[in-house]
Amino acid sequence: MNEQIPETEYAARRDRLAERLEAQAIGALFLPPSSDLEYLTGLERDLPSFGQTAYAHGWVTGALIAPGREPLYVLPRMFVVFHLWGDEPEHLVTVGETADGRALFRGAVAELGDVRTLGIGARTPGETVLELQSALPGAQLINATPQVNELRRVKSERELELMTIAARICDDAMRASTPKVEPGVTMAQLAEEVEHQLRLRGSRTPSFPTHIFSYGYAQSHDSTMASGLEPIAEGEAVMFDFGAVHAGYCSDFGRTIVCGEPHPEYERVYGAMLIAQEAGRAAAVPGALAHEVNAACRAPIEEAGLGASFRHRMGHGIGLDVHEQPFISEEDDTVLEAGMTFTNEPSILWDGHFGVRIEDVVVCAEGGGRMLNDLPRAMVVRRPAR
Repeated sequence: MNEQIPETEYAARRDRLAERLEAQAIGALFLPPSSDLEYLTGLERDLPSFGQTAYAHGWVTGALIAPGREPLYVLPRMFVVFHLWGDEPEHLVTVGETADGRALFRGAVAELGDVRTLGIGARTPGETVLELQSALPGAQLINATPQVNELRRVKSERELELMTIAARICDDAMRASTPKVEPGVTMAQLAEEVEHQLRLRGSRTPSFPTHIFSYGYAQSHDSTMASGLEPIAEGEAVMFDFGAVHAGYCSDFGRTIVCGEPHPEYERVYGAMLIAQEAGRAAAVPGALAHEVNAACRAPIEEAGLGASFRHRMGHGIGLDVHEQPFISEEDDTVLEAGMTFTNEPSILWDGHFGVRIEDVVVCAEGGGRMLNDLPRAMVVRRPAR
């Protein structure tokens, strides 16, 4: 269980959820291990991996959450033993390898009473959904993830403290990795260095696959798709995109470093990107619409004649997931609220020339967004010693 958030805050989150469920006549939720379940109960997720762990009766894994009740967990025995390590929740149905998993699962569901509408997490396994339909033949199943996401959007002071730590881990990892950027090093070596520095500073895992790449003139046009094993060339603009995880909360971070003498237009383009990031930050006030903030960030890049090279959005929500709604993007009309957190990541990918990007985490606040990162954003050029 995640003990960085006090149990009183988890209980308050479930109380707010209960109000929403009762208002919409949703009898209960079933959530598998996920960021939503961690948000509501503190049950930590496993690290993402290519290998999918599997246990007997693995489909039962999750918790039933209903207004006025403590969460009821249904977990395979091996999950209890090897994921919880003795820190068992109070209300738990443990399903042993030789037990009748279907009967135990149905018994747990029956404790909910007469549920007419059941919300399920968006990533609930298909086998679990089929068993829920069988256990509640008269109930309507709906997607519960939007209900929890709307609770998660505005962060508490404790959440912001944890997210600040995650952001500062990235700052420090970038500081430590910058001296490694020199002609001859490979992207793969830089990625390994970044992840090493994240781990040294306490990151549980990268919050997403570490991306270190270039774009444009110094290598072939499709250098973003290269293997990562090619040596970095003189004058190449190297873009960093990585994140840390602290107490379940994610950061997402980016900087660009020129390896050698930059392209003659580099300073102008980098300056436009800095102006764009500041415009986005200043626009991130309570009451602004997400797409308006995106437009404010984009405008300086358009004014610099580089609009066609701004192929991204300003950013996305961030918290227990590295990508959360709302998105700071042209299609999103969410009204921003104080305490919402999102990335501010303008990028310019100029065909045949180079790419630049910068990224920090921002908190929506009166007077403009507050940056959680503290690493300077000025242009960095790594020229070889003469």
